[in-house]
Amino acid sequence: MNAVAGADRSDGAAEHAHTTAWIASRIRHGIAGGELTPGTKLSEQSLSAALGVSRNTLRQAFTALAEESIVRRIPNRGVFVASPGPEDVREIYRVRRAIEPAAVLWGEVTPQKLDAMEAVVQRAQAARDAGSVADMADANQAFHREVVGLTGSGTLGRLMDRVLAEMRLVFYAMSSAPDFHSHYVDRNVLLVRRLRAGENEKAAAELREYLDAAEAELLGRLAGTGAS
Repeated sequence: MNAVAGADRSDGAAEHAHTTAWIASRIRHGIAGGELTPGTKLSEQSLSAALGVSRNTLRQAFTALAEESIVRRIPNRGVFVASPGPEDVREIYRVRRAIEPAAVLWGEVTPQKLDAMEAVVQRAQAARDAGSVADMADANQAFHREVVGLTGSGTLGRLMDRVLAEMRLVFYAMSSAPDFHSHYVDRNVLLVRRLRAGENEKAAAELREYLDAAEAELLGRLAGTGAS
């Protein structure tokens, strides 16, 4: 929790600490960065003190995050970082299939944006070569954020941030399958290649297949771990 608060103050956002949106974004950031793991109890006392906000404002942020399935309230026990199950994974991929292929098909694919995507792919390749699963997962998530960024939509970007925070929680359940991310790195390489060649329709079709395959693999592995 201190890491969540520390990130806030270092980027100068403390002036916005009275808003529930700011608090929710800091908690999402903590989840996406691996600082808050599934099942972590979010202490009202500790968080309100660390973030410099009232408990009432913090509770409003918890309500917003609960609606996003990022946290879960358990009566008489408190608020906990969620542990997504199979239906959560299905919902994540419903959203991703709706926006990512559309971004590839109709987004503004500029050389600058392609260069940014290429740089993220190279990070993922380097992480794979180094055997760093965490860095590879980070890079793969950053790649999909870049994909949605092709739309130029701040609203869709914020939606994707929510989805990626949920994805991070799913990845914790995949800790026994460190190879999950590795074979999607090459798919990302191919996607950039398609876009550079102007093959947007083919790229969108392959991305849909990619997302279908990832969902099926996640559901299969979650079933193997007994997640419900």
